[in-house]
Amino acid sequence: MPAYITSIGTAVPTYKATQQEYMDFMLGHLTLSKRKSRELQILYRASGIHYRHSVMAEYQFEYDFFPDASSVKPFPSVSERLEIYNKESIKLCVEAAKKCLEQTDTRYAEITHLIVVSCTGMRAPGNDIALIEQLGLNSHVERTSINFMGCYGSFNALKVANHILGNQPGAKVLIVSVELCTLHLQNLSDTDNLLVNSLFSDGAAAVLLESKPTGAGYKIANFHCDLALGGKEEMEWDISESGFLMTLSMNIPEIIRKEIKSLTDKLMEKISLNISEVDFFAIHPGGRRILEVIQQELGFPEDKNQFSMNILRNYGNMSSSTVLFVLNDILQQIKSADHNKNVLSFAFGPGLTMESALFKIQAQ
Repeated sequence: MPAYITSIGTAVPTYKATQQEYMDFMLGHLTLSKRKSRELQILYRASGIHYRHSVMAEYQFEYDFFPDASSVKPFPSVSERLEIYNKESIKLCVEAAKKCLEQTDTRYAEITHLIVVSCTGMRAPGNDIALIEQLGLNSHVERTSINFMGCYGSFNALKVANHILGNQPGAKVLIVSVELCTLHLQNLSDTDNLLVNSLFSDGAAAVLLESKPTGAGYKIANFHCDLALGGKEEMEWDISESGFLMTLSMNIPEIIRKEIKSLTDKLMEKISLNISEVDFFAIHPGGRRILEVIQQELGFPEDKNQFSMNILRNYGNMSSSTVLFVLNDILQQIKSADHNKNVLSFAFGPGLTMESALFKIQAQ
């Protein structure tokens, strides 16, 4: 029994800043040598990002977001960061879920399964239960939480939903991904942290999946995942005393370059499709260089990569939520013009984990 993505909703925080403003902010709050200052500026200007959103008002240069303005505020403690996560993340979850479901005839009480995704905060009871309360979902809805997997987390949520619908055709599965990456800004000047601080932002996305199409949407054709264990130490996600600490190496694009064709070929074999038959690419925009090397290695034209580039440009990297923004952007822009288009999607994360999926756009 196939699974269909019948609607997608997205949400971002109110606070928005240009990449130039982010760069100026970091230059003002990190103690950097001249060499490191130049390195930071090069990273920000080469990022391909124009705008990012954050729940932290500091990026709007308002210093009253935290109650105690006398402390070192861009770099709060873990408990302060998670206090903000618990307060702010649910707002984005609810907004994204409402936008998702208002596009359909599905009532909140009809949702049978709820999957929440996040790697930038956690608590129990968490956003799954808060969503039940605030949306009025049934208290007996089946809940699954996917945490701390990184930028590919939403792929795992889609696979769980796909399995559910394969066994329970009458199910209605709601996925809600939320990431507040800017909460974990670190007061560190090594290249990995300068790179991390130049890319990440905040956002949420919600997806409704059913076993029958109900208008324009995506049919899930298949998935394939793999590991490039040689890159295991190039991307890591740990919890430190000062927050969640990401290691993000400059070597990642080259690792992906070496592995992406094999990953793609294995997925294409599963669905008997040729790469030339792919109409659009929904690549998680982990950075501009990642998008560029995939395009080069797979040999497709720039216009097929435009949606990922657009999301990177206007939102930055929102971890697991980002690829859902890309899929939504594709669907909103072309659903009324054409259908039965093939969309090849990728996401990457610690491990080094490489996820791929093929989606088929359905007619409205």
